[in-house]
Amino acid sequence: MALNLPHYQTIAPILKEAGVFLRQSFGSVEAIAQKSNSPADAVTELDRQAETFIAERLQKYDSSIDFYGEEHGGNDGAERFWLLDPIDGTAHYIRGNPFCTTMLALIESGQVTFAVIYNFVTDEMFVAAKSKGAFCNEKPIHVSNRSLSQAYMTYEVRMDQGDNLQKWLDLQKRCVLFNTINCGYEFSQVARGKVEGRVCLNAFGKDWDYAPGSLLVSEAGGVVRNIGSDSYDFRNHSFTATNPQIYKDLQELNWV
Repeated sequence: MALNLPHYQTIAPILKEAGVFLRQSFGSVEAIAQKSNSPADAVTELDRQAETFIAERLQKYDSSIDFYGEEHGGNDGAERFWLLDPIDGTAHYIRGNPFCTTMLALIESGQVTFAVIYNFVTDEMFVAAKSKGAFCNEKPIHVSNRSLSQAYMTYEVRMDQGDNLQKWLDLQKRCVLFNTINCGYEFSQVARGKVEGRVCLNAFGKDWDYAPGSLLVSEAGGVVRNIGSDSYDFRNHSFTATNPQIYKDLQELNWV
């Protein structure tokens, strides 16, 4: 029986089709521009082509929903809009490293209500809808139940701001911390229970880097909260996305 989630039956084929031509150039394409001095901020022609293709298909699906993409912008002030990162991890994509995904979220009244992280390299589609659960290739997924002392955690931390470095060092003493420089890949691993959490302090990315994964993790049974808050706003890039036990452990450490 096909997965019965709002939008899924239309959105999944769109991203699958985009993934076909993205896979064809995986590891064999060059950057055409840099958005900053960081080698991670590369842009290829495929980023732009994939965004245009997906945006046009979304418009045909429902013209009442606005659109905002990493490459061409749009209207992110609308009541309802799609938020897209066509290739999250472009520098990995260029090199042929398997840490790149397509990420899409539906924002309604400031809340993420539907999200997809499509790992087009492995053909794994992670999807979540608000209050409907999280799935990988249409099978339910769930966060792990490991504690902090057993945890593998990913991070995105500006070490030169506030007490971020000290907080990172404190956490490093209690678990394994690693970083793939790819939000979509890391969120998907948290949601499926292979990694225990992702922590961000003044993170480097943009809204499209975090909105899809936040819903995926929360719908997989995780806890997603902004630092110093008992709620989550995808526009605030200091947050934790973890399993419930890890969140409890971080509370006891006064980390969140």
